[in-house]
Formats: sequence, C-alpha cells, structure tokens
Amino acid sequence: MSFKAIVFDLDGTLLDSLHDIANSMNAALARKGFPPHPVVDYKIHVGDGLSILARRVLPKKKINDAVIAELVAIMREEYGRRWAVTTRPYAGIAEMLDELTHRGLKLSIVSNKPHDFSQQVTARLLSSWRFDPVIGERAGIPHKPDPANALAAAAGMGVAPAECIFLGDTHVDIHTAVNAGMFPAGALWGFRGEKELRDAGAKILLKHPAELLGIL
Repeated sequence: MSFKAIVFDLDGTLLDSLHDIANSMNAALARKGFPPHPVVDYKIHVGDGLSILARRVLPKKKINDAVIAELVAIMREEYGRRWAVTTRPYAGIAEMLDELTHRGLKLSIVSNKPHDFSQQVTARLLSSWRFDPVIGERAGIPHKPDPANALAAAAGMGVAPAECIFLGDTHVDIHTAVNAGMFPAGALWGFRGEKELRDAGAKILLKHPAELLGIL
C-alpha cells in the first residue's frame, strides 16, 4: 500500500505535554479540596477525553455528574493558563515532519483533547507544518476510539482511510485506526508501553519518530 497521509494523535505522540496536563488538573483538584496525583500517574489517566480524565482523578466517593462537570470547567481554566509551560514536540518530531512535508504527504491531527485547545496548541507549537484538519473532542461527536473524527480527517485531506497511517501512543489510538480502516502505528516514546499498543492491534511499533519514514 502506498500511503498518502498521516493522521497523528497529539498528546504523547507529537507533543510531550504530560507535566502541563498533570499540573493543571492537580491545580483544579486543589481548588476543590481534593488530593493531587503524581505526574507519572497521568500517563494512564489521560487519553480518553477531559470528562473521563476528571472521573479518573476524583476520589471515588465524590464522583457524580455535577462534580465532574465542575472539575472539567476548572481544569479548562487552569490548563488555559499553563498549557505551554513545558509542552514541546518530542525529540525527532520536527525532523520527521520536515521530511514528511518534503515528500508531499498530507498531515492531520485527531485528538481527544478539547477541540479549541487542540487547535490552539497546534497553531502555536507546530506552526511550521501544515496540519489540515486539526480535530479535537467536540460536543455531539463521538471521540476516539470511535472512528468518526479519523474518517473526517481522511475526508478533509481528500484521501481514503486505507491510504492513511494513524500514529498514536495509546490503545485508544490503535483502536481508532483499526476502526477507521487505517494502518495502526504505535509511538513508543509516548505515555504508554509496547504491550498495550501491541495488544490493541498495532501493526508496527516505532521507537523514534524517524522510523516512521522507513515504512512509507
């Protein structure tokens, strides 16, 4: 198969954003009087959208729809203040994106980060490359691993799903790729590990961004 496009996950794939996400949510928890979590624990907590993140970090006895909604609102405030404190592209991402662009591949992003933040972060930290479209979590549209946004990205790039590699760092991304009929590739430099990605159905596991170029 000759691939024409790459669909990227954002957090844990293109961007090392763990500390800013963790610090923002811990600040939100503190405002509600709840205990924080170690930064490393957020590697497991993130990946399924903001509401599920809130549910995972709340004390079990405090979980209800109203508290989750309030924590999500506070998290958005906190993240809006600090999303760019330490978040940067992973080593090797810039060189990989340069080469993909040089080869004429189309690039897009599909994330479970809220849509507005996905676009804001991409515009500021990945502005040297063209990602079109950039799709985050939006109300009324199912998020990953549902294939809706991945299929929308393929349509937006004008390519068939089978002509796309979907690169991500969690089982959510791999399942999304499979559900959308895309080639599932796992990023081992991100938040999760080899076993999770392999068990989810990744057809290839990459230890460094440059290795993506070798499968084109």
